Amino acid sequence: MLNRRVLLGSATAFALAFGLGAPAFADPDAALAALQETVLSKGPNGEEPTAPSTVVLSDEEMAQIRAMGATAAIVMHYGGNDWSRAQINGLETQFAAMGIEVIAVTDAGFKPEKQVSDLETIMAQEPDIIVSIPADPTATAAAYRAASEAGVHLVFMDNVPTGFVAGEDFVSVVSADNYGNGVAAAHLMAKALGPDGGDIGLVYHAADFFVTKQRYDAFKATITSDYPEIRIVAEQGIGGPDFSGDAEKAAGAMLISNQSINGIWAVWDVPAEGVISAARSAGRDDLVITTVDLGENVAINMAQDGFIQGLGAQRPYDAGIVEAKLAGYALLGKEAPAFVALPALPVTRENLLEAWTQVYSAEATDNIKSLMQ
Repeated sequence: MLNRRVLLGSATAFALAFGLGAPAFADPDAALAALQETVLSKGPNGEEPTAPSTVVLSDEEMAQIRAMGATAAIVMHYGGNDWSRAQINGLETQFAAMGIEVIAVTDAGFKPEKQVSDLETIMAQEPDIIVSIPADPTATAAAYRAASEAGVHLVFMDNVPTGFVAGEDFVSVVSADNYGNGVAAAHLMAKALGPDGGDIGLVYHAADFFVTKQRYDAFKATITSDYPEIRIVAEQGIGGPDFSGDAEKAAGAMLISNQSINGIWAVWDVPAEGVISAARSAGRDDLVITTVDLGENVAINMAQDGFIQGLGAQRPYDAGIVEAKLAGYALLGKEAPAFVALPALPVTRENLLEAWTQVYSAEATDNIKSLMQ
């Protein structure tokens, strides 16, 4: 049973907390506004979230770090999406300001064995810092353990290796409010479907991956608790590495076997692209799709007023900035928070251009801007 704090963004939780009973139909707009004022996620080990605004380095501390001549490596689980590129951009920008040389950026293609190999190769270069996101928290744990025991300062994105303890084995973990973004996608689905609701399908990530599981749990819990007129009639997991292709097959099968489906949720933007392809192939121009992550392709579809009717966005550029600062904490011996989380950002066509700037710290691409005019 999910606790009341976790469901804070939903109308049901609000009503129950104040003894009002569960509503027949939640107010999506009110729930979406509330999400931007709080963080619903806890960390991988149950840590309470710390605000990114509290992670600060003074001018004096920045000068001390620059004098160290430190080096860093960025070890990604998967580099084939806009989220990863924005994370790397934020990290490289902040590391440059701190005088820290980035000696390697790797992409494991979501293969744990490749990530272990990447870590072993990087360790030969003796970096002071590794910022990473484990492709599999168990299969990669020994490689991260070797780095930690060698004195490398580890900062993680989203997830941590199995058995690792903040402040002992690693510095900190930084994440978006993935639970909150799953909640946002659910409210946006309900808003797009309208008060009559309908039947929907879910395309989730079939892997031991903390943040994508949070999104799935949050979406499903919010639909179930707040929107009884929306029925989840099909679910299919995808494992990758061809996430778009796998999602296209999963969604295509759903639309054939459950012709009543009028909405599909996809776990992030790349699988959502596959769902778009499946909807086109099935001639389902009326299908509503919501997801998590503001990639360029789903943003273009949203700008066209296409299938993507809403999504919960992370803030990967800002997360990269915070991760680099936390690495600076470690170099200085400064105590760091165990878990830092950035609030969810609900996005529709209405706030797309503003949201793009918040997510990427840059204006939207020309393709997106031209379609919005």
